[in-house]
Amino acid sequence: MNRLGVYALLVALFFLHQDFWFWNNGSLVCGFLPVGLAYHIGYSIAAAFGWWLALRYAWPNGLDTVEDEEKCE
Repeated sequence: MNRLGVYALLVALFFLHQDFWFWNNGSLVCGFLPVGLAYHIGYSIAAAFGWWLALRYAWPNGLDTVEDEEKCE
């Protein structure tokens, strides 16, 4: 996975968040969970995975290092 792939996944998640296709759907998943809520549970897991990928593969190097105080003076 490269940086461009992570960005593409995050853009896809942005568009998938607009789940207008489940607004008027009254079906239940497992007999008790509305399908829109089940979709958002899956979406939240996918978003968490997408941000993990962003941190793993697209995070710039060197941002988490601290410079010596002597160099800053």
